[in-house]
Amino acid sequence: MSKQLKKILKIILPIALGVFLIWYSYRITSEEDRIQIIRYIKEADLFWIGISVFIGILSHISRAIRWNYLLEPLGYAPKVSNNVFIILMAYFANLGIPRSGEVLRATALATYENVPFQKGFGTIVTERVIDLLILLLIILIALFSQTDIILAFLNEKGVGITTTLIFLSIGFIGLLLIMAFLRRSSSRFAIKIRDFIKGLLDGVLSIFKMKYKWAFVIHTFFIWAAYILMFWVIKYTVPETIDLSFGQLLVAFVAGAFAMSTTNGGIGLYPIAVSKSLTIFGISAVSGNAFGWIMWIAQTLMVVVFGAISFLLLPLLNRNK
Repeated sequence: MSKQLKKILKIILPIALGVFLIWYSYRITSEEDRIQIIRYIKEADLFWIGISVFIGILSHISRAIRWNYLLEPLGYAPKVSNNVFIILMAYFANLGIPRSGEVLRATALATYENVPFQKGFGTIVTERVIDLLILLLIILIALFSQTDIILAFLNEKGVGITTTLIFLSIGFIGLLLIMAFLRRSSSRFAIKIRDFIKGLLDGVLSIFKMKYKWAFVIHTFFIWAAYILMFWVIKYTVPETIDLSFGQLLVAFVAGAFAMSTTNGGIGLYPIAVSKSLTIFGISAVSGNAFGWIMWIAQTLMVVVFGAISFLLLPLLNRNK
């Protein structure tokens, strides 16, 4: 298979998957439920949607400021406004082509702030590593805060505590075996994985070498707190989800985060993932789907509108470059 064909497939397959999931979700939903979901979406309180979008914008501004803390040790200090525009452009690009936003960020930074592509891209990789670790922490918090309910749900589905422990044990043993293989193997694949892991560790450890390490940590926690909060306020747009606790919504947030990372901006999969996770807590499929769609539409419109504006403003405000 040619490289060009592989690139085309990387673009087409995620979009095709998203379209299929939307069609699948439509097919398995009765006409009556579809009408009710659409009604919930139309009647959603724009105040809470606006609050969610506003919090989302604050998270992007915080991410732009945090980016400079990674660039400062390299001798660069881009304008925060340029960073904001570049980040919004990157999210917009990711809706069309998965992971293209990271390349666009580094390219735009090189174009408008004279930061070499390799150095800019390195800081973006470091960002991703830190964000991945925070997401793992949130997953653990979500699991521990709702352990009883999740285990009861699994037991109801025929997966008891014994089966769960067996699967966890198998997974843990498998992880140890893989780690042992990677440590001892001299194959090209094992070497690449070891180099990748070393790169991740170097990225994490680089935080302790920066001048504003505590400011970086504060912004990191603020960004993820904002992500959770912009998800949390959407519960007020659907009557049945208003009484959900923070811990319950955290489980749905994690499900949505996985959906966002596996498809272009969560297209098709995001509402399904959020809805399925909310059924654990007794929320109907209709209300869960409505919640998921409202959240996804709000996020996507925010990225599309502000991303498109950023594409226009960035070159206009940097005409000399």
